[in-house]
Amino acid sequence: MKKETLQKRIKIANDIMYYVYTHIETHIDIDELSQDFGVSKYHMQRIFKEAFGRNIYESIKSIRLQKASNLLLTNKYSTISNIANMCGYSSQSSFIKAFKERFRMTPKEWKNGGYRLYSNWILQQSKGAMQSTADFSDVTATIVKMPIIQSYYIRNKGYNTKNIEESWQKLETWVLSNNVKEYQEIALFHDNPTITPLDECQYVACIATKNEVNSDRLPKFNISDGVYAKFDLKGKKGDFLRFMNWVYHEWLLSSEYETTTKPSYAIYHKNKYLSDDKEFDLSFYLPIQF
Repeated sequence: MKKETLQKRIKIANDIMYYVYTHIETHIDIDELSQDFGVSKYHMQRIFKEAFGRNIYESIKSIRLQKASNLLLTNKYSTISNIANMCGYSSQSSFIKAFKERFRMTPKEWKNGGYRLYSNWILQQSKGAMQSTADFSDVTATIVKMPIIQSYYIRNKGYNTKNIEESWQKLETWVLSNNVKEYQEIALFHDNPTITPLDECQYVACIATKNEVNSDRLPKFNISDGVYAKFDLKGKKGDFLRFMNWVYHEWLLSSEYETTTKPSYAIYHKNKYLSDDKEFDLSFYLPIQF
């Protein structure tokens, strides 16, 4: 496949995902979407699945249910019917059915404490997280407005440490090969690992450069601008998943903010996947609204 064709396909896939994130509360018509992007419905579905590992319908469903799972906890005065509408469901019954299929419980059971059981089940998939004794009681948030961040990236499906380490090694090689002097290492989280099985999570390793790099080796996309809660955090293996659990199910619930459908991300000051001691120093950005 020609490089320019590959870049075009990747851009279409990323643009579709961005559209889904920003219109998740509406009815998303795949036929209209294919017309807007100037490609056939079949071709659009194929290039999206090649990029993200699942089709557009599956992604829409996953993003809607992730949003709903958070709104059920943070939007205390909304009914289940209200939340179903906010997440793009045409009826309460279809929402309850989809929610129960995904989380093994009803939305009401989720609100009444079931979310803790589910997130603990996710944590048990990580030996490091189960061994972590990290305490976040002194961690505080700063509310910031972040700009769009253009980045070059490698996408990973699942939290397989070896694969992620290899991706960061490739990015480090790319940085050195292109003599990039000023850049940031960023991890983008398309899925919330507090409520998504770790082997299904999308982890995107990104290099954000100050200047454009004349290289077609890596695809690029924009990390969304917006209002974020920023947390500064240091730790070691397993601590970060514990932190994610805390930030979504403790800090967020007591803050009275709601998270949005935009992906969260972390800017590494010390990257655990590239450091000999496997420790990290990062700033985590959680998209919020009030």
